[in-house]
Amino acid sequence: MNKDDILQFYQYNYWATSKVLNAAARISAEQFIAPMGLTFGNIRGSLVHALGAEIIWRMRFQEGTSPSALPAEDEFPDINTLTERWKREETLMRNYLDKLTEADLTTIFKYKNTKGVLFENTLWHLLVHVVNHGTQFRSDAAVGLTQLNITAQG
Repeated sequence: MNKDDILQFYQYNYWATSKVLNAAARISAEQFIAPMGLTFGNIRGSLVHALGAEIIWRMRFQEGTSPSALPAEDEFPDINTLTERWKREETLMRNYLDKLTEADLTTIFKYKNTKGVLFENTLWHLLVHVVNHGTQFRSDAAVGLTQLNITAQG
C-alpha cells in the first residue's frame, strides 16, 4: 500500500459521502430522524456514526488522543449541521493525509479504543479500515434513503 493508494481511497470516500449527504438533504427533518430499523435506528444515526468514527480515528492519528465516545446524534439536529461538520472533518483528515510519508504508512500505530483498551496495528491498515467503515454506514443510510424513494445517483 502506498500513499497514492490511500489518497485515492479517501478521495472516493468523500465523493461517496457527498452523494449520500446530498440525497439526505432532500428528505424532511422528520424523515431524517424517523425510526427505520437501520443499524443506528435512522438515517441520522447511521450518518452520525460514520462521521463520529472518522472524527475519532483522525484524532487518534493526528492528535494522539483517544476519545471515550463518539459524538452524540443530538449534536447534529439536521442534515445541514451534519454536512458542515463533515466538511470540516474532511479538511482536517486530508491535511493529515497530505503530511504522511510512505514510511509512515508501515509504522505500527498504538491507540486506545473508546473503552480504554490498548491496541496496535499497521497504520495503513487502520486508514483503510476508516474508509471501509464509512462505506458500511453510508450504505446503511442509503438503505433508509431508498426506502424513502431517494437515491444518491449521479
